[in-house]
Amino acid sequence: MGSLELGDRPGWGFSLYPRAGEGGGCFVSSYRPDWSYVARGSARDPVRAAEEAGRRARGKLRRFCAANRLNRLGTLTYAGEGCHDPLQVRADVGAFFRALRFGLGGEALAYVWVPEWHKTGHGLHVHFAVGRYVPRSLIVEAWGRGFVHIKLLGDLAVGSGALAEARVAARYLSKYVAKTFADPTARVLGLHRYDVAQGFQPAKVSLHGRSPDDVLGQASEWFGVHPEYRWSSADVEGWAGPPAIWAQWAG
Repeated sequence: MGSLELGDRPGWGFSLYPRAGEGGGCFVSSYRPDWSYVARGSARDPVRAAEEAGRRARGKLRRFCAANRLNRLGTLTYAGEGCHDPLQVRADVGAFFRALRFGLGGEALAYVWVPEWHKTGHGLHVHFAVGRYVPRSLIVEAWGRGFVHIKLLGDLAVGSGALAEARVAARYLSKYVAKTFADPTARVLGLHRYDVAQGFQPAKVSLHGRSPDDVLGQASEWFGVHPEYRWSSADVEGWAGPPAIWAQWAG
């Protein structure tokens, strides 16, 4: 049987990521179930487990993109017959970002990248996002293995800033991450579904309150406005987990 851990309090817990402009939480009871390790592929409901894992992965990617304002999307493609070796792709992408940092003066560079298999059998290509202008000539030189594409996100509402653009980039990249949960052949076991630059994870602030409105009110004080979007499990028919909420604030 689970037990209440030292320092835990019944009520609503909320994890706020100020730089990402979002947060989520759930009701925490005094009861703690005994969560035992479940080997990969042995979940009672594999479909639901995959959906939950995909949701968590997309959330982490979204927060990373938003917190670091990664609003420029790029694609790296191999020339010739392409590359079908996931380990080689990771080595090549690592060399690419090292060369990119060197070409930009050596300063740390926030980025995220996601591999994707070509539909035509050409092997793997790579989608990535960065948060600053990088000359296309430098990207071409740093890659040196084929073709590149880079663009700043546009076609957003008037007044949209880098945060809104980064959220669009995150949605774009999340599509490829989601594929690896829905299609087992789209992922190589033992390798990450996506990778990010080290040292840029968004800071988290833990809040606690008596109700959803309580924790959302505390979170809103960080931004000085009410959330732009708000979601609640109470609005989802047949919700099986603990009561949960999520909110996003405009940049």
